[in-house]
Amino acid sequence: MAVQEARQYGGRHGAGEHPTACAGCAHCGETGHRRAVAAFLARREELAAGHGVPAAVAHSPVAARQWVSDELAQSARAVTAHGREAGLAWLARVRTGSLAAVWAAVLALLLGQALTALGTGWTAARTAGLCTALLLAVPLTAAAHAHRARGGLLAPLTGEDNRLSTTRAVAAAWLLFLCYTLLFLTSRSLTTSPFGLSGAAGLVTVLALVSAVAVTARLVVSTRIAGLRLQKVRADRPRAADLLCDDSGRADLADVQYVLVSGAVLAFAAVRLAADPARLPELPWSLALLVAVSAVWHLAAKCTEGGPPAVHAVVRSREAGDLDAPIRTGDDIEIRGHGFVPPGAAGPDPLTRLVVRIGPVHAHVPLVPVPGGFANPTDTVLTVPLPADVEPGRVEVSVVTAAGFETNRVTIDVAD
Repeated sequence: MAVQEARQYGGRHGAGEHPTACAGCAHCGETGHRRAVAAFLARREELAAGHGVPAAVAHSPVAARQWVSDELAQSARAVTAHGREAGLAWLARVRTGSLAAVWAAVLALLLGQALTALGTGWTAARTAGLCTALLLAVPLTAAAHAHRARGGLLAPLTGEDNRLSTTRAVAAAWLLFLCYTLLFLTSRSLTTSPFGLSGAAGLVTVLALVSAVAVTARLVVSTRIAGLRLQKVRADRPRAADLLCDDSGRADLADVQYVLVSGAVLAFAAVRLAADPARLPELPWSLALLVAVSAVWHLAAKCTEGGPPAVHAVVRSREAGDLDAPIRTGDDIEIRGHGFVPPGAAGPDPLTRLVVRIGPVHAHVPLVPVPGGFANPTDTVLTVPLPADVEPGRVEVSVVTAAGFETNRVTIDVAD
């Protein structure tokens, strides 16, 4: 498990390398982040096995647990700091890579046209295609330079939570295809007859549909967050998997089908354009309806995903051999509910931001390591010691998650 986590967090360089640290270097940033993650995982496994606890606190289970939690929280903050540096270096590398991909596509188009022209000769359509590619590559390069601090061409596709947006990516693909098609046909019409617009209604309808889905999805997410019905935790950096996965990294069927259906219909339109470059590709209404059904499915999933956290009950945590008793100061209380660890907040640093509000006292939830993970906190159960500052009597308990959401309040009775 620790090896898999290290591979997930770490870079691609060998563990035996010792580069000189330099600002903005992707190599150094990834290496520093990988080493911080390895140190955290090693420390977590060591503490989970009961080793490394100072003798001064080892005699007290409460003090030892708090010391372990503070030690892991400090190590988690170091991982986050290194991850932030690695993320900035990664964005710079993505900007360079995206520009290289754009101009490599232009070069590939030129080579492909040159090779296919050996038998048939150079045509006006080939000239129009190459000119169109250049006309698109120049503004894309300018846009990447303007957003160089946010990953270049990746910036328009990244949502407010620092993840790639599926709806934005699909809309951008269709917009890029339509722009290329119009510029290509316009360039070709300068030397031939004007291109026809008949049958383009399906193509325009699909573009309008995916654009409306992108806007609506953003509105739905922001409205649900503002209405405290959806928790969002900011990601370290965008990843390609965001297009097909939810915030926790699991494959999402609604996202997968939307990308696959839209990609397949887009490929169909591209083949139609290649087969008949004299007019806009005709898209059958059946395929436009298929995209519409896929979009409705995707939006419905956006409207129903997630939910607010909630506390169901608060009980006294009982160890084996303890007698049943009321809750008193110093006891551990077990908070049962759901949504305490929202998607994307399972990392060590977000877990350290979990707070339980007990009357006027804010108690941080201690991290309890076990081999391969944490026994506390979990998404459905939190265990915290009742602080000494809590006065006996009726006290309200609520949970504040890493996303900043506060749950409902449950009243408990604290005995003298």
